[in-house]
Amino acid sequence: MGTTPLYRVCEIFAFLSVSLISITPPCDGGNILVFPVDGSHWINMKILLEELHAKGHNITVIRATNSWYIPEKSPLYTSINLEMDQSIATFFDVFLQDQIKTQREGASALTFIKLIKNFLSMIFEVHAMWSDALVQILEDEKMIKSLMDSKYDLVLTDPGIAPGVILAKYLKLPLVLNVRWITSGEGHFVIAPSPLSYIPVPGSGLTDKMDFIQRIKNMFFYSIIVFQQQFIVGPSYDVLCDKYIEGGCDIISLLQEADIWLFRSDFVFDFPRPTMPNVIYIGGFQCKPAQPLPADLEEFVQSSGDHGVIIMTLGTLVNALPIEIADEIASVFAELPQKVIWRHKGERPSTLGNNTLIVDWMPQKDLLGHPQTKVFVAHGGTNGVQEAIYHGVPVLGIPVFFDQYDNLLRLQERGAGKIIQLGDVNSHSFEQGIKDVLHQDSYRENMQRLSRLHRDQPMAPMDQGIFWVEYVMRHKGAPHLRTESYKMPWYSYYCLDVLLVLLTAVTVLLISTLAIFRFLCCRSRRKIKTKQH
Repeated sequence: MGTTPLYRVCEIFAFLSVSLISITPPCDGGNILVFPVDGSHWINMKILLEELHAKGHNITVIRATNSWYIPEKSPLYTSINLEMDQSIATFFDVFLQDQIKTQREGASALTFIKLIKNFLSMIFEVHAMWSDALVQILEDEKMIKSLMDSKYDLVLTDPGIAPGVILAKYLKLPLVLNVRWITSGEGHFVIAPSPLSYIPVPGSGLTDKMDFIQRIKNMFFYSIIVFQQQFIVGPSYDVLCDKYIEGGCDIISLLQEADIWLFRSDFVFDFPRPTMPNVIYIGGFQCKPAQPLPADLEEFVQSSGDHGVIIMTLGTLVNALPIEIADEIASVFAELPQKVIWRHKGERPSTLGNNTLIVDWMPQKDLLGHPQTKVFVAHGGTNGVQEAIYHGVPVLGIPVFFDQYDNLLRLQERGAGKIIQLGDVNSHSFEQGIKDVLHQDSYRENMQRLSRLHRDQPMAPMDQGIFWVEYVMRHKGAPHLRTESYKMPWYSYYCLDVLLVLLTAVTVLLISTLAIFRFLCCRSRRKIKTKQH
């Protein structure tokens, strides 16, 4: 055989190179401006940013200098820092202690009013603080010029607070929401039809099966949301909209203009309801297969034998329960044959047993995915609930505030969890609850069924989220997915004007018909009388 000529080798190499390039998907890095919410919401956002960074996108994060969870230095992003007088953590700490104290006082009308008052007061202060922070940006000509010169492809924000939504409008950039909660509650209520006859309002503690009295209660809780938006939250942002946005605006209309809603829920977890084409469900996007535990923790877990392990955490906001509650819980754990891993930073309970390991932090996802884990004692935060579903671990829930009771209620309705109200926690109720979830097979079977349903998807939630962020970049927005119904006045939306016109037409027709008949009858009578005379 002869040798292949050099020019032929070059041709073959060029052909292979072109072929490889043609089958490799384009991976042009975008430029993303991120305005997150601190606390547990940041945990969600950070996971999304990690994936976007891995895809080659450049990320800038706007954060407070005294941020609770969001570090200034990160390999994922560069930071824009805002001076803040107070940390959001300060508001939550005060509210949390008031909430626990109020709930322990017992259920009454006065207690309920106090809870609502404390909640609305905290909400007002947080939104007012972030409105002032946004003014820092909008009044800083150098910063605004820098933001505009950066040529961002889109704004990615969590609309639990609204500065990111307003900033996107000011910079005339496409908007993607990483969302479940907005300034006035659950996001669906401003984006999709939400009949109160079967869609429970957050905080109501209701399901999608309501009797007449429950529908009255649902309407009452909806009125609280409307009041909150109109008189507590809205005014803080309306001032900014009027001053900085040409033609003015309001937060609800800006949310409705968002290109894509990456919604941190799905219908394995939530009740079925109407939705919109630009709402992309990514519930459980943060969930991954469990990784091996640290050696010491694995040894402790394995020491539980056939009895297994119970893990307990009340989330990022609740470092410690009041000592009297902690003592009651610890005494129940001490009597169980299972081993217990408990994230608890407060005073060490005096009734703690040898089977209970107290930790400052735990690898929650990896523990939930461990075959020895039997029950998850949790507060009902969205992240923990979705991770429990993903790994198929039944939940004993102790809700504290916000959406936690509603999250746990969805598990309880599906037979995958049980709720104990914080005000009802004592050694007897906690022991009964933990034994029910441990020993009644239906809880684990129902949760594992939810896990199978959640995992059975054509595309992983994270992949969906990344696809749609990049979709907005490629197409400079997604206005074709937005409905025009938001621009209609309420009477046109419900066709009340059409109904009024139709009723008027029918009424005129009936009256005209009656008038004609009456005229003809009267004429006939006159003719008869004339003949008689």
